[in-house]
Amino acid sequence: MKISILSHKAMQITSEDDVVLVRREVRALAQGQGFDSFATAAVTTAASELTRNVFVHARSGEVDIDVVSDGRRNGLRVTFRDKGPGIADIDRAMRGGYSTARSLGLGLSGSKRLVDEFTLQSIVGTGTTVTFVKWKPF
Repeated sequence: MKISILSHKAMQITSEDDVVLVRREVRALAQGQGFDSFATAAVTTAASELTRNVFVHARSGEVDIDVVSDGRRNGLRVTFRDKGPGIADIDRAMRGGYSTARSLGLGLSGSKRLVDEFTLQSIVGTGTTVTFVKWKPF
């Protein structure tokens, strides 16, 4: 199914303050699309966790926040990219409870549970790209 981009916002992640800025932007777009309070909280939490991951593990990166449509529903697609160390064991990282930054290790697995679609691509020594989509039926 073809996805159309209805609006696009690109943001840089270069400081811990950017976690708040990305979270605020995602929340505003979710509310603007009429997401209910649970869906808004879910997408905002996922964006916050993944922005923090970019900053903690790669020190910088970028995020693209798109309002998208597949013709049946609108949604938010959020893509995080960094040129950090990459993830050596993606399966282990996605199980939860594994962290290289002395955290609970729930950012990736928790974020995946909060959204409708989640993809992660990572190459050790090159970087990581994570994309999620949260849909709102018409």
